[in-house]
Amino acid sequence: MSLQLLCQNLQEAAACLRSGHTLIFPTETFYGLGCLATNAAAVDLVYQLKRRPVHKPLLLLAADIEQVRAVADIAAMPEALAAFWPGPLTVLLPAKAVLPPALVNERGQVAVRVTSHPVAAALAREAGGPLTASSANLNGGQPACEVEKLAPELLAALESRGQIPCVVTDAPRPQGGLPSTLVEPLADEDGGAGGRAPRLRIIRAGAVSQKCLESAGFIVEE
Repeated sequence: MSLQLLCQNLQEAAACLRSGHTLIFPTETFYGLGCLATNAAAVDLVYQLKRRPVHKPLLLLAADIEQVRAVADIAAMPEALAAFWPGPLTVLLPAKAVLPPALVNERGQVAVRVTSHPVAAALAREAGGPLTASSANLNGGQPACEVEKLAPELLAALESRGQIPCVVTDAPRPQGGLPSTLVEPLADEDGGAGGRAPRLRIIRAGAVSQKCLESAGFIVEE
């Protein structure tokens, strides 16, 4: 499949997302395979295309904090974490009922962040809600930060289902590097008495280091 066939207008791509399609688009780190997170059928297709086990919930990308609020209970997030958005910090929060069960873990949480990539943010904004943002590779395969390195099997599977293989624009390409850091806010054991610093657990280490979180005033626990 030629690079020319992989190009897609941003507005057309957002319309495809609204109509239930999946597509590949750039994020801060790698190309992601995604769909509108509130569309259960499209979410199921992402799992099928990636050959990803259904017990592994996908992460979500939001255009802004209001989109996060639409799918998760933002009150469960310490206010200071918002300083890391937009950026590569993904937060586990109680999920709202608008999300398909496949995106919610066994504790009723969804993993979501506000993206700093202009294309990903524009797509979520134009599509009208957060997008799933698993890396655009088959389960267990290597993520790609160059279009030419996307798995041919994945592109062929997308094309065979009438999906949009990729979105390529003049905006910044994925930069590779570490994935987003995934954290879980922990309940305050003493109800906030004594001005205790908020606690976090790092579920997946990544671009935002433990030291950076501690410097922002968080207690990071195992």
